[in-house]
Amino acid sequence: MTERYPDQWEADVVLSDGGTAHLRPIRPEDADLLRTFHARLSPESIYYRFFSPRPHLSDREVEHFTTVDYDRRAALIATIAGEMVAVVRYDRLGDRPATAEVAFLVEDAHQGRGVAPVLLEHIAAAARERGVRRFVASVLPDNRRMTRVFREAGYRAEQRFEEGVIELVLDLEPTDTSLEVMTAREHRAESRSIQRLLFPGSVAVIGASRAEHSVGQTVLRNLLSGDFTGPVYPVHPTAVAVAGVRAYASVLEIPDDVDLAVVAVRADAVHEVVEECAGKGVRGLVVVSSGFGEVGEEGRAAQEQLVRLARAYGMRVVGPNCLGIANTDTGVRLNATLAPTMPGRGPVGFFSQSGALGIAILERTAQRGLGLSTFVSAGNRADVSGNDLMQYWEEDPATKAVLLYLESLGNPRKFARLARRLGRRKPIVAVKSGRSTQGVPIGHAARALTLADHAVSALFEQAGVIRVEDLAELFDVAQVLAYQPLPAGDRIAIIDNSNSLGLLAQDEAVALGLDVRPRIDLGPGADADDYEAAVAGALEDDTVDAVVALFTPPTIGGYDLRVPEKILRLAAEGRKPIVATYLGTEGMPADLRVTGPDGMAAEGSVPSYTSPEDAVRALAYVIRYAQWRQRPPGRMPVFDDIDRDRARELVAGWLGDGGPVDVPPARAAELLSCYGIDVAEGGDGVPTRIVVREDASFGALISFGIADETAALLDDRAYRLSPLADVEAAEMIRAIRTAPLLLGHRGAEPVDVAALEKLLLRASRLGYDLPEVARLELSPVMVDGAGATVREATLTLERPLGPRS
Repeated sequence: MTERYPDQWEADVVLSDGGTAHLRPIRPEDADLLRTFHARLSPESIYYRFFSPRPHLSDREVEHFTTVDYDRRAALIATIAGEMVAVVRYDRLGDRPATAEVAFLVEDAHQGRGVAPVLLEHIAAAARERGVRRFVASVLPDNRRMTRVFREAGYRAEQRFEEGVIELVLDLEPTDTSLEVMTAREHRAESRSIQRLLFPGSVAVIGASRAEHSVGQTVLRNLLSGDFTGPVYPVHPTAVAVAGVRAYASVLEIPDDVDLAVVAVRADAVHEVVEECAGKGVRGLVVVSSGFGEVGEEGRAAQEQLVRLARAYGMRVVGPNCLGIANTDTGVRLNATLAPTMPGRGPVGFFSQSGALGIAILERTAQRGLGLSTFVSAGNRADVSGNDLMQYWEEDPATKAVLLYLESLGNPRKFARLARRLGRRKPIVAVKSGRSTQGVPIGHAARALTLADHAVSALFEQAGVIRVEDLAELFDVAQVLAYQPLPAGDRIAIIDNSNSLGLLAQDEAVALGLDVRPRIDLGPGADADDYEAAVAGALEDDTVDAVVALFTPPTIGGYDLRVPEKILRLAAEGRKPIVATYLGTEGMPADLRVTGPDGMAAEGSVPSYTSPEDAVRALAYVIRYAQWRQRPPGRMPVFDDIDRDRARELVAGWLGDGGPVDVPPARAAELLSCYGIDVAEGGDGVPTRIVVREDASFGALISFGIADETAALLDDRAYRLSPLADVEAAEMIRAIRTAPLLLGHRGAEPVDVAALEKLLLRASRLGYDLPEVARLELSPVMVDGAGATVREATLTLERPLGPRS
């Protein structure tokens, strides 16, 4: 039987050098593509694949290789610019249907670009989907490159040497090592693709108009005035020069290489421009042109076509409808944006989805004296997204903190995964708009989120993301993270020369749950020496983790101008963060700034806020992040009694070809027993509720709360991504507002929290392993001092639309 064409196996992928390719299942009409591909192969590559010379494929061989049933036999090809550059295939062994022979062939010109590892990842996923559990590969000993691909994939492998051939047997069940290998490959490739955009050797501005204040001329002038270190090529159909720089009628006429193209032509002309850029070998596109997804369905179709075409030719796209990109590195000095103001060099990477808001963001960044390493405005984010930038910033030595302005999340589960990893090294501060609707701006290549906003915030918190309320708080927090060290704890000292300011700061700190040390009120007559002594004492005090220094001029008489000098010197020498409210200034005032070689603020500079509440609030965000980072990441528990294979068989049998299916209680209990969860009568104590569900955006989720009407009315539930680590299960129980009912409220006996944690861990693993579990509700789960008893379970199964993103 021939399965239908599995379009879910199609994918655009990023290769190790930052270029892109398209993967798809092979089709009979690919016969000519295969012949042409084979003709370009070297004799050595052919010999390594077929173990014999084969300069040409016969018609019978071509038909055999291109006609597959996508079950017993399947093949994926990689294409770039419409040409086939690689193929991987599997063929089941007749006597062992769960085992298949696998083989690769990569065109010589594309070997070393990471094509083979990507193909192995995707063909393994396709094979698992069809019930194949093992791959067998026969490799000649001299073919070291292919042997290395199999060995480094991270799967459990066995090796034999027979009759001059190495035979490798790979168990396709994902392992921690194989998942780490895939994650590392993805990270390197996506990081490299962004690096190519941000460090171009040359830039072409296509649509560089001679009209004053036009989009094309604005980008061109910003590139020139920013002193970009490489050549800039205006492209104009008729002009000899634009802004005093020689122009070319087409990018194809530029005599030298072009790395980056900024596209500022009409939307209906972009398709032709992309093809010309592909012909020129351009590596990346920044499309500032509007008229795409934001104008309706026709524009959305044009946007999708733009991305498909660019990726097919190996290019990544920023935009369309974007503000542009910038890199303040002195080796490139790239300002390929429409913004008239560009902040100076600094340790902050900034990603913004909004082009219109981007100009205001850059202006406010500059006003605060906050320096940027790199800036990317993604506009409709049809291709390059915040996830890509996080991959790049993780290894970027110039970036100490990451700021995100998000209007949508294209791949929320991946966002959470990347943020959790990046956040362990560098802080991420995010503003996520659309709190009231969870909708997606017109034009964005993303789906609307179905979770309530507080649930999204919980998932951000799980990943270590500092989610702030608005742009003002974004900058407030960034000032601390960019120039001050992280605090070791939540104990703060407040030093002031105004009792009113000190009380405002203290009230805010207490409201935010901070531990306030006895406040030091120096009085209105305090001078620089008084501040020096007080701040130095706080920094030396082992019971203080951070300092809030408040200074306002007295109502009568002058004030000591040396106060900021003393505070700044101590901040530069200390290892604890200091924030200030200094004369009502905002940002990085010159008096509190350690000046770098370019005049920008450097490490040790003290951020100032217009009000003490703002200063304390910013510090509180940073303290919570530092506590998350200090917390052990936990471990994924291993349950030896889980029977995944049996669970998968049950789900497949109950679903059949249909769905959704409401599973009867007895069958639901049978599935739960595969994960060591028993459904029983009886039990006493506090009723709780656990829900496992498959979310279209985030994948497997688990929520927990008390099972009563009051908790339901308040929506008092904790949310986390599955699978849970042990630390996260413990946090979930304590995250709900009604947690005291479980922990011994007013002298009551605490429940068996450990039993509840184990139940959460098992339920989360079930949801992670079985994406067909659309919803599983365990309620009530009765918890007392003796354990946890699941009284009832309701289960709905539904076949997922595709693999989890």
